[in-house]
Amino acid sequence: MPNGIVSVPRPQNEPLRDYEPGSPERATLEQRLESMLRERIEIPAIIGGKEVRTGRTVPVVCPHEHGHVLADLHLCGPDEVRQALEAARGAWREWSEMRFVERAAIFLKAADLLAGPWRDTVNAATMLGQSKTCNQAEIDAAAELVDFWRFNPYYAEWLYEYQPNSEPGTWNVLDYRPLEGFVLAVTPFNFTSIGGNLPTSPALMGNVVLWKPATTSALSNYYVMKVLQDAGLPPGVVNFVPARGPDVGDVAFASPELAGLHFTGSTPTFQAMWRSVSENLGCYRNYPRLVGETGGKDFVLAHASADVEALAVALLRGPFEYQGQKCSAASRAYVPSSLWPRLRELLAGMIGEVRMGSPVDFGNFVCAVIDKKAYASIRGYVEEAKRVSGYELIAGGGCDDREGYFIEPTLFRSDDPKSRLMSEEIFGPVLTVFVYDDAKLDETLELCDTTSPYALTGAVFAQDRRVVGRIRERLRHAAGNFYINDKPTGAVVDQQPFGGGRASGTNDKAGSPFNLLRWTSLRTIKETFVPARDWRYPYLG
Repeated sequence: MPNGIVSVPRPQNEPLRDYEPGSPERATLEQRLESMLRERIEIPAIIGGKEVRTGRTVPVVCPHEHGHVLADLHLCGPDEVRQALEAARGAWREWSEMRFVERAAIFLKAADLLAGPWRDTVNAATMLGQSKTCNQAEIDAAAELVDFWRFNPYYAEWLYEYQPNSEPGTWNVLDYRPLEGFVLAVTPFNFTSIGGNLPTSPALMGNVVLWKPATTSALSNYYVMKVLQDAGLPPGVVNFVPARGPDVGDVAFASPELAGLHFTGSTPTFQAMWRSVSENLGCYRNYPRLVGETGGKDFVLAHASADVEALAVALLRGPFEYQGQKCSAASRAYVPSSLWPRLRELLAGMIGEVRMGSPVDFGNFVCAVIDKKAYASIRGYVEEAKRVSGYELIAGGGCDDREGYFIEPTLFRSDDPKSRLMSEEIFGPVLTVFVYDDAKLDETLELCDTTSPYALTGAVFAQDRRVVGRIRERLRHAAGNFYINDKPTGAVVDQQPFGGGRASGTNDKAGSPFNLLRWTSLRTIKETFVPARDWRYPYLG
């Protein structure tokens, strides 16, 4: 690298493609979808830069057409996990000592590759393998991951630039060291961008990583790994290890070299991992960094002054885009009785217009839920609410898994503000509304704050600014991402750093410098230019 103080280019958020009929981007995406539907590929593990085929395969299918196999995924066992640990160990020294600008260049190149020649492939894989519409795939698999790879180097440079004060005759320096050991990245099915960010944000800071993707997002995640290889990521820095959870966890959590866990998934799984780390705490070289973003029971609270039309749109998009399979999806709403008749009419009418089906048909707004297990769980909530008293089915409620795992966008009204549908995470296209007395806003705020153990996202709708401020402060700890007159989904890198507290995770804010700081271990260096030559202090004279 030539001499000079080199700065990361100031990034901008990646523009979204609209995929309008007749547009060139729609034509090329449709072509890639067609070709991918004709393929049946193998997805190997990638360990130390080499493809590993274990022979223990599971099919990767389209959730909206579960008889269609897209790929055969090779699952790793404990032996392959140990092999990945050895590959990471071998890569650690050189990678951790590589100059930051060289590491940053790899991810900046990966961003441009994903924004350009790899865009259709990763988007199409997300649409087919995770049943996302072209719009949801574009927001996630392309734009958000491009943003992570462009903004994270910029944030890292911002961190590195912070240095302590130095008195005359001394020079104080902060050294932002990588962690000693490896980071385990466990990624979810629902966001390809999270799949790409969780292993690469620690890697950017000089760490080596074991990446365990969700099997249901393995197709898109495999192509993300290929993008990283295309960008020049050295072998062993990120090791792609598809496996059953215990096969990775039992080996990784028992290793003295575990330096960190970067996780997105369910709250019970994260708590189980935390317990495993606690039980092995005495064996680790360092205390592992535990960073997790988990579940949510995200709310929308409307005041009597709310714009009813805007509220209705938010309560269609927020709960039902990507079939409600977002940690941030609106799942419960509190609506004043004065607004409910009009809102009910608008929302039921909009839900009736929504089309459901395959993402290959660009006219569909919702597609299938991810797999049979998710379908059975969500359907269980829907059928129970149909069966027991205290709920009113307003719209939707249909479930059909003959061809794909389809559940209609479903709207219930609950008489009980603490019913199961108002308090438990469903992770599907189900919105439950509690209608409250306009005069009981304070009681309703208390319900909103205390009914759920989660605190991820939430929104308030009100035109009265005094009320907005009052609700914002009363619900200060109820959501890590809080929205005013907008749906509680759609956080954008560099605009709304994402994460929540309570049972929703450690709130380390992906899409900000604060997450990257967790993957460094600071060293303070003091240099004295002219050291003392006499042990006596002046006061002794």
